[in-house]
Amino acid sequence: MSLNASAMYPDLSLALSEAGAGRPVLILHGGGGPATVAGLARHLSGAAHTITPVHPGWDGTHRPAGLTGVDDLALVYLNLLRERRLRNVLVVGSSLGGWVAADMASRDSTGSITGLVLIDAVGIRVETEPITDFFALDARGVAEHSWHDPERYYLDPADIPADELARRQANMATMRILAGDPYMHDPALLPRLGGIQVPTLLLWGESDRVVTPAYGAAYADAFGDGRLEVVPEAGHLPQIEQPDATFALIDAHLRRTTGTSRQH
Repeated sequence: MSLNASAMYPDLSLALSEAGAGRPVLILHGGGGPATVAGLARHLSGAAHTITPVHPGWDGTHRPAGLTGVDDLALVYLNLLRERRLRNVLVVGSSLGGWVAADMASRDSTGSITGLVLIDAVGIRVETEPITDFFALDARGVAEHSWHDPERYYLDPADIPADELARRQANMATMRILAGDPYMHDPALLPRLGGIQVPTLLLWGESDRVVTPAYGAAYADAFGDGRLEVVPEAGHLPQIEQPDATFALIDAHLRRTTGTSRQH
């Protein structure tokens, strides 16, 4: 469906997929696009009302000229929660989407968000654990950094249809605009995380070489109520590589945080 989600950007038509009933769960994809969280959204729709946007500029959607940062995206989604009058929201974000989720929670003055799940998220700078320069990697390097089993998921660009290759390249161009400078983090975010008191689960693939589990541990420690769980035999997208283990941890967090009303 299409929804004019924000008065901040009159030309924004936000593409959303919705399913299920119950507690609202906002699911935010990473640089790979909505397909990377589609299985997770299907799973969670069995116990919750899932809302899965396509970030403006991904998969051919329109990005307003003024929407140039992750903080802008966070404000768009907070505005969506306000427009819908949604309460007791669990926000689940993968990679770039995890950064958006953390930024949203740091700005949530109405207490709409009552739980967070960050899956191999970027967004902060950890001095001892630099984020891999994803834009500098070739296809083989992307596979080796992103997956526990890179041979299973590696795709030779020569074998990818031209339209799919163009989609991926356009998505990466949008990610450069939103997250390329400073690279994959906001220096102002880390100091705000301690004020976020909603229960926050950080899920990390043990073999992630884009952002390491040690980076995830530092991220978790920065939250007021953060907890790290490492998923074995998974890389940057554990919801794809180890869905059963990942879904079980998210299900438990969904149950644990339902009905909470803690604010920061």
